Amino acid sequence: MEPLSPMSHMLSSPNFFIVITFGFKVRCNPSAFVEGINNSLINAPRFSSKMEIDYKRKGDPVWIPVKVRVEDHVIVPDPEYSNIENPDQFIEDYTSNIANIPMDMSKPLWEFHLLNIKTSKAESLAIVKIHHSIGDGMSLMSLLLACSRKTSDPNALISNTTATKKPVDSMAWWLFVGFWFMIRVTFTTIVEFSKLMLTICFLRDTKNPLMGNPSDGFQSWKVVHRIISFEDVKLVKDTMNMKVNDVLLGMTQAGLSRYLSSKYDGSTAEKKKILEKLRVRGAVAINLRPATKIEDLADMMAKGSKCRWGNFIGTIIFPLWVKPEKDPLEYIRRAKATMDRKKISLEAFIFYGIIKFTLKFFGGKAVEAFGKRIFGHTSLAFSNVKGPDEEISFFHHPISYIAGSALVGSQALNIHFISYVDKIVINLAVDTTTIADPHRLCDDMVEALEIIKSATQEKRFHKTEV
Repeated sequence: MEPLSPMSHMLSSPNFFIVITFGFKVRCNPSAFVEGINNSLINAPRFSSKMEIDYKRKGDPVWIPVKVRVEDHVIVPDPEYSNIENPDQFIEDYTSNIANIPMDMSKPLWEFHLLNIKTSKAESLAIVKIHHSIGDGMSLMSLLLACSRKTSDPNALISNTTATKKPVDSMAWWLFVGFWFMIRVTFTTIVEFSKLMLTICFLRDTKNPLMGNPSDGFQSWKVVHRIISFEDVKLVKDTMNMKVNDVLLGMTQAGLSRYLSSKYDGSTAEKKKILEKLRVRGAVAINLRPATKIEDLADMMAKGSKCRWGNFIGTIIFPLWVKPEKDPLEYIRRAKATMDRKKISLEAFIFYGIIKFTLKFFGGKAVEAFGKRIFGHTSLAFSNVKGPDEEISFFHHPISYIAGSALVGSQALNIHFISYVDKIVINLAVDTTTIADPHRLCDDMVEALEIIKSATQEKRFHKTEV
């Protein structure tokens, strides 16, 4: 018996889970999946435990190890594939149907759905539903990589990517920079902490077409995704000297601006005035965990060794710039400026600390109430998970693409990006009672990237001319 971590406590509702879609380049072999899971995932503690309420611990949920029959968690539906006129639509509907069914809490909280249906992007698919209390996006991606092998070398694990450290010029310079940095960190943390507390207490986003109504208690999920070129994103990143995350946040802001503008009546000037008055913010997930070695996770599953894994994330409240701009590059400039400010604050760590403190002194119910206020006072959730840089196979199935959405909180819009080799997948999970046209929103985000890329190429051309 083991207690849940603070973040797992906040995400312990049966309605909080992650749906991941793997597109494969070959037909799916269910037997290979059963064997692969038995030899790997089943040895990860959370995949062989179920969540139960421990009434001796104030009624808080705990992890209870159980014996798992993998075949009960691998679902192979048998529809009349030959009668399916639009396979892409069928998969979208199937995924959305899974997203609308609460997790069965009476058994270990995961399941694989294997579909041998050819779509425009894959020969077959595996749709995986995993409860969010098991792990966050980065944890699950790391576990995926530990279960996978390079397609170029079927026996080799994919390697971790590490950042290169910059050399320090001199001790005096380091001391000066360190002192100034501490001043900035202290001031920025105080400001961002104040905004976080205001949001927890009463500060809500302006009512807008993206914002659901938490009091309704009903959500009808639709899960859609769109594949874009990673090279396009890198072109903008390199030209503007930014991070990939800055570009994705910038294109999200530009796409949301286009979408919101279409939802209001009136002239362009009138729409601009409306958008300028809106307060639209996102709850952005931040990974707090130092890089976990893929080899350590592989050893955990192969040998039962210990490895820190699970939910270790914080959240920042990110103000989204949705005002109309003549210069499309302004959206990514503002995204970078805001994220740079957030990075030097300790907001994400404070968020995690508040949850830990609340759990210890007030119990799990208070943590759940805290989460409801954060998600209920903001318009959307956002995350970006970096996937492998080289092609991999999952239980001997070469992967074509990876899509995934986390369904958490009362927000009507969850935006998630996942990269894989030369692709990035835009994943939207929307409550159709609030956002009835998710494909239109997806189109607006893709169009926003195209406009930003064109502006970047023009900027690059002018630089070359000079």
